[in-house]
Amino acid sequence: MAVYTPLDDDDLAALAGGYDLGHIIACEGIAEGVENSNFKLTTEAGRYILTIFEKRTAESDLPFFMGLMARLAERGFPAPEPAPTRTGGFLTRVKAKPAAIVSFLDGAWPRAPDIGHCAAIGAALARMHEALAGFEMTRPNALGPDGWERLIAPRLAQAEFLRAGLAREIERDVAVVRAAWPQDLPRGAIHADLFPDNALFVGDALSGVIDFYFACTDFLAYDLAVCLNAWCFEDERIYDTGRGAAMIAAYEAVRPLTEAERAALPVLARGAALRFFATRLTDWGDTPEGALVRPKNPLEYADKLAFHRRAKGAEDYGA
Repeated sequence: MAVYTPLDDDDLAALAGGYDLGHIIACEGIAEGVENSNFKLTTEAGRYILTIFEKRTAESDLPFFMGLMARLAERGFPAPEPAPTRTGGFLTRVKAKPAAIVSFLDGAWPRAPDIGHCAAIGAALARMHEALAGFEMTRPNALGPDGWERLIAPRLAQAEFLRAGLAREIERDVAVVRAAWPQDLPRGAIHADLFPDNALFVGDALSGVIDFYFACTDFLAYDLAVCLNAWCFEDERIYDTGRGAAMIAAYEAVRPLTEAERAALPVLARGAALRFFATRLTDWGDTPEGALVRPKNPLEYADKLAFHRRAKGAEDYGA
């Protein structure tokens, strides 16, 4: 999350007029993340999050995101619930850009995830997949192998500038992962971006999962691979098998993995690392000057790829 589109009092008054939330009492920009402009709103009806969708988010995808969050909230999963406008939809416009308001969830994201956090995320991810079973809306994963390859290919010189020899390593990773990418695993709606800053905890208890704006239809086990990358490294090159084992066991207590999913876990994890390397490499060079945002270093995922290249099976991840 970030702030690319500043708002003034007139913008907020126009926004409030489209909802039955009362007057907006306070509006505070959120600087974390890199995709959309986000604000904490306090209104007469309570606390909310306003998201203004920026250039990477296609407006045609927004009904899928809103429908997915509404489905999760309806089924008791701790996800933000979209606020309806006075015309009955979930979307509005702010400064000619699409926008939405969703419920605010209490909690803070864990700066130093431990085994307990990883187990909670594994269980929550499986519960989310179960809650979305049969969800009829679909959205292709724009950041699957084709998507991250398109981002990486024109930026190999930039990768080489970051670290000598990196361009060749990444090209090899892309070729290996593409050749080994599975074709027939259980599929459904997934979060696809469940990093620590998208999970809220109150004490040791998970209180919310947020930021569903990369959600898509893809392999369920790929969602788990994303989480293993995001939560289970002590630093960029040291994978914590204890954290991974806790996450996978908690996931399987709700939804057991198939043998095919277990066999595919190393390539899915390597592909997930490439996906985040690709978008971070893009943001590193493309973030507008003066934006209230801190682009994340792509070298973190270049280093995680070193572990994935050595992994031979699901047991290397704690399964």
